[in-house]
Amino acid sequence: MNCLENVTMPNFVWFEGGERRNIFASMAAGFLFFTGWWFIIDSASKYPNELPSAAYACGVMATISLIMVNSVSNAQVRGETYTGGCMGPRGAKLWLFIGFVVGFASLIAASLTLLAKYVKTGKLSSDVTKHTWVGVSLLLQNAFIFAGSLALKFGRVEDLWG
Repeated sequence: MNCLENVTMPNFVWFEGGERRNIFASMAAGFLFFTGWWFIIDSASKYPNELPSAAYACGVMATISLIMVNSVSNAQVRGETYTGGCMGPRGAKLWLFIGFVVGFASLIAASLTLLAKYVKTGKLSSDVTKHTWVGVSLLLQNAFIFAGSLALKFGRVEDLWG
């Protein structure tokens, strides 16, 4: 006799229905965002004195980029729903472009920080105690946040938004 035959699982309202792409895109983007910040929190807690305070600006700017990119819908960029305001669809396109530029800039800044401060170049330096994981975690943080931004922007379907 199986005791699990009488157990029923409750229905989850957010999983019912035919269209689940938006749900999975949101969960994937949230997981990527969380994982990116987890990398930098891990390295900051394990090596507290090796990560300069200015390095956190890369992750903050990547987070601002995620918000900027995903605050503009594709219909607003095409000019189907957004015709008013100061600049109309051009303003939406400019906002999206600036959001992507900020995301790429934070990714490039994290890459340059990794190469400049944490990769050994073969020269004799007085700062041999730095661990490479701190720079790699900074790069991974920004890469995961940017990937989360792309997953949320291009992974969802906007036809369901009345």
